[in-house]
Amino acid sequence: MIQTENLKKIYRTDEVETLALNGVNIEIGAGEFVSVMGPSGCGKSTLLNVLGLLDTPTEGRYAFDGQEVGDHSERQRAKLRKGNIGFVFQSFNLIDELTVYENVELPLLYLDTPSAERTERVEAALDRVQIAHRRDHFPQQLSGGQQQRVAVARAVVANPKLILADEPTGNLDSTNGAQVMELLSDLNEAGTTIVMVTHSPADAEYSARTIHLFDGKVVSENFIEQEYAAHPGT
Repeated sequence: MIQTENLKKIYRTDEVETLALNGVNIEIGAGEFVSVMGPSGCGKSTLLNVLGLLDTPTEGRYAFDGQEVGDHSERQRAKLRKGNIGFVFQSFNLIDELTVYENVELPLLYLDTPSAERTERVEAALDRVQIAHRRDHFPQQLSGGQQQRVAVARAVVANPKLILADEPTGNLDSTNGAQVMELLSDLNEAGTTIVMVTHSPADAEYSARTIHLFDGKVVSENFIEQEYAAHPGT
C-alpha cells in the first residue's frame, strides 16, 4: 500500500535549511499495523504528513496504493485523501461548535454521501467506539478519552484504507490510552492498515512492526510476534 524510495523533505527559510527526511525507504503492506518511533525532531511527524498527502516530498518517490503521488498537486492530493485516509491526532482536532454526531459526519459531507447512508455510517462508527450515548454532546463536554474515541470514529466513518495516528494517546491517561490502542488494534484486525507515530514503547507493542527514525533516516526495524502484538501484556 505504501512505498517510498529515497524520500527527502527539506524545509528552507532565508537563513536556514532543515533536512527533515533524508532518504527514507519504507514499504508497508495492506493490513499492516506499523509504529514509527524515534526522538523528537527525527522526522516522524513529517513522514506521517507526507504519507497522509498533507505535504509533498522535496525529492524521492512515494507510491500510495500502487499510484505515484509524490508530485501530485494539492487538489489531486485532497481528492485522493478523501475516503482513503483517516487521521487521528494527539490533540483530537474536533470542532467545538459541532456535536459528536456532527464531527463524525463531517468527512461524509465532504464526500457528498447521501443522507440515509450518512446516518447509517455515523451511527455504526459511534457504536463501534462505544460513544453513541454521547452523540448530542459537544467536545468540551467530554473527557479526553471520549474525545479521542470520537476522533477515531471520525477517522473510520468513511471506511478508509489507511489510518494515520500521530501520538494518539499522548494526551490521555494510561487507562484511556489503552482503550484507544485496543480500538486501533481492533480496526487493524478488521483489515484497516494503520501507521502510528508514538514515543510509547507500550503503544508500539500493539503493532506488528516498528520503524525507528533518527535524523530523518530509517536506522532500524523490528518485528513483534503477531499474537503478542494483538494483546500486549499477556
